[in-house]
Amino acid sequence: MSDRRTLSESAAALGRAWWAPTMGRLTARGRVLTAAVAAALVVVALTVWNTPDVSATGHPVAAAATATPSTEERRLARELAAAREDLAESRAQSQGLRETLGKEQAARLKGEQEAAAAQGEAAARKAAAGTGSSTGGSSARAGSAGGSSSTKKAAREPGTGPANTRNPTQPAGPAAPVTRRPTAPSKAELVNPTRRQLGLYTAQAPFSFATFDDVAAKAGITPTTVGWFSGWDKPFRADAVTAAWTRGLMPLLTWESHPSDAPNDELDQPAYSLPVILGDPGAGVPGAYDAYLRQYARDVAALGLPLGIRLDHEMNGDWYPWAERTQTGQPINGNRVGDYAAMWRHVHDIFEQEGAGDLVVWVWAPNIVNNLPASLQAPGVLEGLYPGDGYVDWVGLSGYNRPPYRAGNDSTFAYTFGRSLDQLRAIADKPILLAEIGASEVGGTKPQWIASLFEALTLPENDDVVGLAWFNLTVTSTVRGELVTNDWRIDSRRASTEAFTAGTTNPLARFVEGSTPLDAAGAAARPAAPVSTPSASPAPSATVSTAPRENP
Repeated sequence: MSDRRTLSESAAALGRAWWAPTMGRLTARGRVLTAAVAAALVVVALTVWNTPDVSATGHPVAAAATATPSTEERRLARELAAAREDLAESRAQSQGLRETLGKEQAARLKGEQEAAAAQGEAAARKAAAGTGSSTGGSSARAGSAGGSSSTKKAAREPGTGPANTRNPTQPAGPAAPVTRRPTAPSKAELVNPTRRQLGLYTAQAPFSFATFDDVAAKAGITPTTVGWFSGWDKPFRADAVTAAWTRGLMPLLTWESHPSDAPNDELDQPAYSLPVILGDPGAGVPGAYDAYLRQYARDVAALGLPLGIRLDHEMNGDWYPWAERTQTGQPINGNRVGDYAAMWRHVHDIFEQEGAGDLVVWVWAPNIVNNLPASLQAPGVLEGLYPGDGYVDWVGLSGYNRPPYRAGNDSTFAYTFGRSLDQLRAIADKPILLAEIGASEVGGTKPQWIASLFEALTLPENDDVVGLAWFNLTVTSTVRGELVTNDWRIDSRRASTEAFTAGTTNPLARFVEGSTPLDAAGAAARPAAPVSTPSASPAPSATVSTAPRENP
């Protein structure tokens, strides 16, 4: 048998040498080590037994867990929460805009398909009838409508055209019967208000106030004016004016002398040219729309409630068929220099003759000049379009902060409106209405622009500004060949809404009840515009009824 030990035997021997007794007794080294281990265990046990509860100590970890956040930490937490809300809001807005764009593109495609189908049907009928042209002796309107179906649109630099491709318009059909007429202030009281007017354009108001009320609630504002658009193919809506005054709102109609569904850059509309509207009174030829205008005025007089009429606005641009000249000096839609002012006086005189003169606040409102072609920015352009003090109650402006942004645009009131206000004040000493305004979220400066707007309205030099009307819609248009969606809405983003709320509730801006009256703050009181002497046909001899009636 070998005397060489196995691995297991060696391991067992080593184990006994360290810990277990050999022959039943510890070695001296083992006894020392055993005592040391036992002493260490006693120390550990005593330490644990005598250690206080963790919650009662000042241990730094426990203190950090229960310490109150500092002011800086709370500020950072608020900023983080706000950033998360903005991110969620931006995502929701982007999704909403994508849905809106999809709907608009689908509607555009449907319209093109329907137009193509209609043209095909018309061509087929024409071929079947065997006629190659319109019959002679037709009226100016019918002859124009039977001409070329091509549409001439203005060619212009980006940013010099209309802010919106289309405007919302009143629903089709006659007015609903008015059973009860609300009270309303006089025209003189409207022309010279004691506090500024706050107006909104929405997609449905004053025919439905759902969106109107929603944005007012979100922004914490109390509008005093409701605006809408209508073309000359639709009748006066007594129910809309009544609904507005029932809520204590001044109705502001933008009245456009072309069809309601016409786009805003369709220049070639010969059926609605200014010479066609004017006729030739000297030769005994009435205007093509005199009968329509007279009936409209009679309906206004019959209702007996006042309203503002912004007739053929932005006439100093080159995108509407009632403009006179392009940037190169070419006539637009067959119009002559001086025709616009003559047309305005013609319409105004018809309203006077039909007994509606004391019920209409006439608002002459060009576009701001700094986004027009250079040749249309000169003061003489506006002067030539002004019909005269006796035909205008308020002067106004359309003005947007929108892309593409020009060099020098610092998103301020001064940049947007400064030059244009100077020209208005040089032409007429009239109250000024910022008649259609808005700001795009593109570029991120909308809250800054809104804050600048209301800050400017606290300054004495702007005491003649009697109010504003905000275009509260989202519109998609083409800029440099790309579709751009401008969200003009007050509640487009939280920061924009907060800026608007702060501006309108500032007593120094004088939009709220109890603020310093406009005339007491330095603005001269201005009498209502004098009634002009009728220059067209005499008023009818029949007495105009004061009871509301339906339109034809």
